[in-house]
Amino acid sequence: MAIVESPTTPLELSPGAARVRRPLGGFTRPTATTGWKSWLFTVDHKKIGIMYGAASLFFFLIGGIEAVLIRLQLAAPGQKLYSADLYNQLFTMHGVTMIFLVIMPMGAAFMNYLIPLQIGARDVAFPRLNAFSFWCFLAGGIMLNTSWFLGGGPDGGWFAYAPNTGVTFSPGHGMDFYAVGLQIVGLASLVAAVNLITTVLNMRAPGMTMMKVPVFTWMSLVTQMLLLFSLPVISVALFLLTFDRLWDANFFNVAAGADPLLWEHLFWIFGHPEVYIIILPAFGIASEIIPVFSRKPIFGYPFMVFSGIAIAFMGFGVWAHHMFASGMGPLSMAAFSLSTMFIAVPTGVKILNWMATMWGGKLRFTTPMLFAIGLVTMFTIGGLSGVTHSIAPSDTQQTDTYYIVAHFHYVIFGGAFLGFLGAFYFWWPKAFGYMLDEKLGKWHFWLTLIGFNLTFGPMHILGLQGMPRRMHTYVEGYGFEFWNLVSTIGVFIIAVAMLVFAWNILRSWRAHRANPVDVGPDPWDGRSLEWSVPSPTPAHNFDEIPTVSHLDEFWHRKYQEDEAGKVVRVATGEEVAQKGDGTGVHLPSPSYWPLVLAVGLLLIGYGVIFNLGLAAAGAVVLVLAGFGWGYEPADDPEAHHGPEANGDEPAADGDGAEREPVGVTAGAPESDEKASSDE
Repeated sequence: MAIVESPTTPLELSPGAARVRRPLGGFTRPTATTGWKSWLFTVDHKKIGIMYGAASLFFFLIGGIEAVLIRLQLAAPGQKLYSADLYNQLFTMHGVTMIFLVIMPMGAAFMNYLIPLQIGARDVAFPRLNAFSFWCFLAGGIMLNTSWFLGGGPDGGWFAYAPNTGVTFSPGHGMDFYAVGLQIVGLASLVAAVNLITTVLNMRAPGMTMMKVPVFTWMSLVTQMLLLFSLPVISVALFLLTFDRLWDANFFNVAAGADPLLWEHLFWIFGHPEVYIIILPAFGIASEIIPVFSRKPIFGYPFMVFSGIAIAFMGFGVWAHHMFASGMGPLSMAAFSLSTMFIAVPTGVKILNWMATMWGGKLRFTTPMLFAIGLVTMFTIGGLSGVTHSIAPSDTQQTDTYYIVAHFHYVIFGGAFLGFLGAFYFWWPKAFGYMLDEKLGKWHFWLTLIGFNLTFGPMHILGLQGMPRRMHTYVEGYGFEFWNLVSTIGVFIIAVAMLVFAWNILRSWRAHRANPVDVGPDPWDGRSLEWSVPSPTPAHNFDEIPTVSHLDEFWHRKYQEDEAGKVVRVATGEEVAQKGDGTGVHLPSPSYWPLVLAVGLLLIGYGVIFNLGLAAAGAVVLVLAGFGWGYEPADDPEAHHGPEANGDEPAADGDGAEREPVGVTAGAPESDEKASSDE
């Protein structure tokens, strides 16, 4: 059959038509639709989200091993399991791994997978850029961790204070890997921020105003704004550090007249918004889970949204509370003390709204709900300990003690990580089409909660007793022995809990493979649009882009008020969900070049540290990838046959070269054929 041309659609084939692949020189499109190649070259936001999640869990394993090694060293006084230098590398890489390679990409996993589904879009705005952000993140993670095999890991702490990061105090290549590797990881987050902001602002379903956007997508949007404005600051700092270490610049060299506080200011202007970059996606997750299992809408939706915005805005004005011990002066300390107190207000609003949502609800204590409640309670403890740091004299006493370590972990692990674990259980059936075992999930939750509190609760006491952090050993007689032993026991309980999680995944997958059970599109009686499509989510997301008239649109399609004003069910989720028919839908095509571009950056990174010739080779790969990106052909030679082929303005739906038919049928409605534009 011949190709059916239309002036209004970028590509439309009649039944039985074959796509013709016409490569442009050496630039071609991948053809694999199944197998490992389909994952390597995919631009599907769902696969990219799954790969983000898998990579973050792999790095969690690495960071967890580093944590266990740290706690083994501190389990008893006077231990010499390894040198002080190796211990410095362990605690530095543990912090870098957990923050930049675990928690941040774990949030990115759920944002990538869920944002298009929650706003009723086919994909993100720039699918190839989305794939590049993942491969760029993975390249940076590989670079940071290969430092162990190429001279030793970074040893200046995850915060990398000058002058400890100079070649005088850190003569190996570890901090070079830190500076260059984090620049690559930061680039991944920066391009992802641009992509996701554009997606949310421009690709919402008809009728979805900003005040009908689910809370998770709202918090994700705020997170991406934080990334967009804070990442350039740390990028500049890392750029200066790279020049200091590799080419004898003097940006942080005190002997040459530099100000050592320059690094601290640059780092924490990024570093404190970073805390909210980590926690806000988890807040969004809790705001999705708690209403579903309370059988109530989120209490105070506008306040939840605007409190998140307020947290982000105020987060840029509290960075110097990390520097109260630096001698920056009483006026600055007073100003930042006040701003730190004020930022607790919007956070408290969220906690009260979650409690009000649960109050009077018909609570179901499923595994996701338990993790969401765990987030609320543990983050509250972390927030209360954080308020003590707003008082400069108190903070000066607590700085560089284990009290700070306890506070930070209650916020990051007790807040963000518990939320992400709940999200795994909540959205697992949507991604994979089967449920994780609830009994094992509850074992996972309680072991995690017990192990977490045993590990980090005693650190409050150790800190108040005066135990300094970042010390690789301690002597008897100071009262540190008992609580350090308890903390070490706790970290092993966390390890057991994560083994239960891994076993749950394996066991549930095996059970599903042996006896497939259709969980349906709506196993939890969900509220937002992602539950209106089949499980697992089809490649095209929506058969037809939905029209939105309410917040919690999917719930309103299942429930209505009767004449007496009582809410009654009018349909099941299966009855109102879409059927998964992708006929006539066009999607972005896979691409080689995001992966090749990331490889080029990785080669440049190694070359900058070891050999500029290797960096030049990486630059060649980078240029080749850029040309490949720009000159990738369409899947079909007639893909540009619309008005733009005659020199007219391009079609409103973007670059036709980035579309691939899923189920091809002539005469499909134009609104169903529009997918996301690409770069």
